[in-house]
Amino acid sequence: MAATRPTILQIIPELDTGGAELSTVEIAQAIVEAGGRALVLSQGGRLAEDLARVGGELMLFPAATKNPVRIARNGYEIARIIKRENVDLIHARSRAPAWSALIAARRTGIPFVTTYHGAYGEKGRLKKLYNSVMARSDLIIANSHYTAGLVASRYRTPSEKLRVIHRGVEAARFDPAAVAPERVTELRKAWGIGPDVPVILQAARLTSWKGQDVVIEAVRRLADEERLGDAVIILAGDHQGRAAYRDALQAQIAAAGLTGRVRMVGHVSDMPAALATSLLAIVASVEPEAFGRTATEAQVMGCPVIATSIGAPPETVKGGPDVSPGQATGWLVPPGDVSALAQAIAEALGLSPDARREMGERARAHVIASFSLKAMKRLTLAVYDELLNKGMVDTWSETSRS
Repeated sequence: MAATRPTILQIIPELDTGGAELSTVEIAQAIVEAGGRALVLSQGGRLAEDLARVGGELMLFPAATKNPVRIARNGYEIARIIKRENVDLIHARSRAPAWSALIAARRTGIPFVTTYHGAYGEKGRLKKLYNSVMARSDLIIANSHYTAGLVASRYRTPSEKLRVIHRGVEAARFDPAAVAPERVTELRKAWGIGPDVPVILQAARLTSWKGQDVVIEAVRRLADEERLGDAVIILAGDHQGRAAYRDALQAQIAAAGLTGRVRMVGHVSDMPAALATSLLAIVASVEPEAFGRTATEAQVMGCPVIATSIGAPPETVKGGPDVSPGQATGWLVPPGDVSALAQAIAEALGLSPDARREMGERARAHVIASFSLKAMKRLTLAVYDELLNKGMVDTWSETSRS
């Protein structure tokens, strides 16, 4: 095995927080499990320790640059790394480093894979050209059918170059039975709320398209109508440099008289505990989510979820007018529709304990069946095998069974 050990190089700007970053670590683990070597070029971040723990190797690299000259120079530097480290395939997960990876792949002749993680706005020809690198690879992984449709329509990408691989959820980690009560107690203490206070959670970085302002307005209406009960709303997520938006949200909370009822708590690393303590999770994005992992994580934790009906969430959440109450795993509402969101929150808060438990059981079973981490690993390794013929899936399958 050592003589044919495949070396896969992933490149991503940072290893901080987000679906693309977490996928990088998870696929690095799959590569190692398949007997390969998993290299990652990145500027580092919160997940660097996790990468090392699963056997991946971080090579610190200025992968976040958007300077055209530096991007080109990075391409030549990556080509040198490919030759020095005997890299078999390069996998890019973001646009700027994908341009560098494309240069390197063409110089060295190795296969090139991209994962299209975002919907990516395309205002103007330059932006469309910039985005197009994600469709210039040998094979393109789309993280949802919605994303695959975008790629096909924007770049006339033939279907034989596209592979839909949904984000996977680790069911063992996101398992209500695996969350110790002490973790919930510690998290509630950090948030400054008592053990019996109902929690509504929105976990998303603080950026306007995630719809925090819509959530605040919906909550204000419910509070004015005395339909919110004692619930506290937790907005979990970093502002990532968008201090003006954070300040605007704080002002909106104060103006609505919701100080103490809506709390901005920053990044939360223990998402299973956050979801375990929540009565409801909200995905309020006003622009399409390419996947939206919070929706699947909430469901697999048995936590009812409200998501907007654009982008990929309709692929992951069973809700809406065409789904009977006995089949629903959550609610889908139009983006930016304060009234619809407020009504869905009220319905969720009004569920009986039995109805909440039954919805949670359906939701967990749905995600385990359709959005597992094992499936994501297997399908991604299969993409590598298409280009390398190294039998990585077979080796990984034997390892995962042992």
